[in-house]
Amino acid sequence: MVTNGPTGADRRAVARRGMTVPQVLALVVGAIYTVIGLVGFFVTGLDDFAGHEGHLLLGFEINPLHNVVHLLIGVVGLALSARLGTARIFGWLLFVGYGAVFVYGLVVDKNSDANFLALNGADDILHVASALAGLLIALLPVHRPGVMDSSRTESSAGVRGMS
Repeated sequence: MVTNGPTGADRRAVARRGMTVPQVLALVVGAIYTVIGLVGFFVTGLDDFAGHEGHLLLGFEINPLHNVVHLLIGVVGLALSARLGTARIFGWLLFVGYGAVFVYGLVVDKNSDANFLALNGADDILHVASALAGLLIALLPVHRPGVMDSSRTESSAGVRGMS
């Protein structure tokens, strides 16, 4: 009998092996951003919600709006890390979102009201690093030992049957 993919038992065996590397990366990035978002509120409080003269957290300028963004990204990362497909979606969201914020940070006048996220040079570096982490999560290949590709199984069976 030729099957078109892994059986239910094969899928359960893969699931028992744990999370894939992209899932773990999504989980870690999500956890880091969640913690940064929460800690940020202890630094900024809720005053001057979108002010461009923010407070510093580890050299990064933040304001309450920036904290909300970090918290939202973190919670989404934690939620989407549960499955490989959704972890990859999170990776693409990070890549596109932080890529755009990186470009915005390069062109915005950091001393103007247009700097509503209170960005500084350190933020710009973090944003490009986050975009690259997203690309890694989205594109990193996953090797699943013990589960063979169905086309490989079929061609191997055909060769053995002909000899």
